[in-house]
Amino acid sequence: MSLATTIESNVARVRNEVAVACRRTGRSVDDVTLIGVTKSVDRTVADALIAAGVREIAENRVQDAVEKFGRRSPHPPLSEGVRLHMIGNLQTNKARDVVDLFDMIHSVNRIALADALQRESARRGMTRDVLLEINTAADVTKQGADSSEVFELYGYVISKCENLRLLGLMTIAQQSDDPEDARPAFHALRTLRDDLQRAAPSHPLPILSMGMSNDFPIAIEEGATHIRVGRALFVGLPAPT
Repeated sequence: MSLATTIESNVARVRNEVAVACRRTGRSVDDVTLIGVTKSVDRTVADALIAAGVREIAENRVQDAVEKFGRRSPHPPLSEGVRLHMIGNLQTNKARDVVDLFDMIHSVNRIALADALQRESARRGMTRDVLLEINTAADVTKQGADSSEVFELYGYVISKCENLRLLGLMTIAQQSDDPEDARPAFHALRTLRDDLQRAAPSHPLPILSMGMSNDFPIAIEEGATHIRVGRALFVGLPAPT
């Protein structure tokens, strides 16, 4: 099977799983955005994914994204309408590259990082969409603000960072062979979002970014609006070298 055919088949299977999860909860598939995580594949595969209709692409590492999609990349610019998401942990010294390259930043998890992104966005006269990354799994191996820090971080971003458009929250559940083990973390994120919206109803938070290849149906059941899927989209391809 060709690269294009393999990718198209994988995308169709994942979208079918999204549709099934949506039917279980009475949601519309239009309410769920599929983000293709290309951290483990090269630009050729990423382009095949885009050609198969996945218009939201994510990377975990800034340098990898710069090499695949940046201005100095040997590859052509991403086609119009394709949005690039940063979903990995960020150091403040990467803020300039992140603001230049990414349309949405899912991993704002501390005030110092929000400050750095705000400074670089203001310097360029642009606004960047951001999400607050929350460690709802209470897992010491995961990045993200602790739930007890969220209200302070939320208040800071909406009051002090006028060039950051805060649209919602993101979390990463603990990895497990049983997808149901992820449900408490996803439920906690939705509950936290609802608490924030009750506290500040004038600032809606429509996006819940949660769920990956092994647990995205559970995330959809718990209210995910954006799912971050990598491995399931690349089944049947040679392992990266």
